[in-house]
Amino acid sequence: MKLLPTAAIALSVLAGLSLSDGASAQISDDAVKIGVLTDMSSLYSDATGTGSLIATQMAAEDFGGKVKGKAIEVIGADHQNKPDIGSNIARQWYDTGKVDAIVDVPTSSVALAVQQITRDKNRVFLMSGPGASDLTGPACSPNGIHWTYDTYALSKVGARAMVDRGEDSWFFITADYAFGHALERDAAAIVKANHGKVLGAVRAPLNTNDFSSFLLQAKSSNAKVIGLANGGGDAQNAIKQAAEFGLQNNGQKLVALLFQITDVHSLGFGVAQGMILTEGFYWDMDEASRAFSRRFLARAGHMPTMFQAGLYSAVTHYLKAIDTAGTDEAKPVIAQ
Repeated sequence: MKLLPTAAIALSVLAGLSLSDGASAQISDDAVKIGVLTDMSSLYSDATGTGSLIATQMAAEDFGGKVKGKAIEVIGADHQNKPDIGSNIARQWYDTGKVDAIVDVPTSSVALAVQQITRDKNRVFLMSGPGASDLTGPACSPNGIHWTYDTYALSKVGARAMVDRGEDSWFFITADYAFGHALERDAAAIVKANHGKVLGAVRAPLNTNDFSSFLLQAKSSNAKVIGLANGGGDAQNAIKQAAEFGLQNNGQKLVALLFQITDVHSLGFGVAQGMILTEGFYWDMDEASRAFSRRFLARAGHMPTMFQAGLYSAVTHYLKAIDTAGTDEAKPVIAQ
């Protein structure tokens, strides 16, 4: 254990006292305002969307609706999976909407844009929806915290498990944007590091309805594993069409690298049976997860995904950090 000099300890204590004195006066605009920027209408809306807004509201309510005596306000908006729309909303929220933190933001291309804007505006960005590991790599920001999962975590678990079972040749069907590229890159690296081979990849536009040509390329590769480096509606469509093509009858395994309980419900057990998936949260894991999930179910109509449960966790810790730091200023809150 490293001991600090006495003078350093004294300075640390004094700094803490000066911050806590008059704490309520350091809550900007007399409120803590949280903006849930998410997909309300497209391929990720089931896993995030309204459920993400509900999870954030639950976190605020469970905290008592106030922090340091100031009201917690929650608003939401649909970025439509478009970086320009997401960027415009983020700027408006920060510049005129008095938003202190933006949360969720599925779709990594949108999140990467919001990450830079948040840094420029010196606010807080809590990411539960986007997955690209670049958000804590090349695009890392002192104002952003990546919560719940990322493409490295998904790959480390899913890809390694398959290679360890002898499924050591892969072909990827990849969503052609930041998240898909990162997921393919990270999964391919894990496959190769564990002495597997990547036989090829094909990239499909975001929100693709027809995967037939991509699936045929994957089938003709004769790879043991077809890795779906996509999610939400894209993963669902690819899995449905793979079943129609009888792809798994060809001896090939289908691995959805991002796949959640809402996807299982959408596909049905007949199609989803036998899928290999990686999750950061499952509602039926223990008594605590069941208790939270039942409360969420009563409001959302479905059990929470890992995105939504992760967002509840992230917002709860954000509010605790404000309470402890005595301010909603970004730097001390993120440090806390």
